[in-house]
Amino acid sequence: MECAVNEVATDLGCLPNDPVGFIQKFYGIGLSLIGMVALLFLIYGGYHILTSGGNSEQLQKGKEYIYYAIAGLLLALFGFVFVQFIAAGLRIPGFS
Repeated sequence: MECAVNEVATDLGCLPNDPVGFIQKFYGIGLSLIGMVALLFLIYGGYHILTSGGNSEQLQKGKEYIYYAIAGLLLALFGFVFVQFIAAGLRIPGFS
């Protein structure tokens, strides 16, 4: 397998050997994984709310699952926005 000058051949394909390139390659995969996990926890929290049957403990548990799933998703998205717009706009070395 032929790789570029700044890449290393691995079982997963050609991967960049610099940290910034490596992170950029896998950031999209990480965001999609976080999104899938958040969706599963939203569904699970909704299930707890729907099946609570008036039990306030189950209702609170479902609300917490939904709240933390949304909070985690927002943190991941704001991290992406920070790296793309703020760090690149300030011309921090390695981010442009």
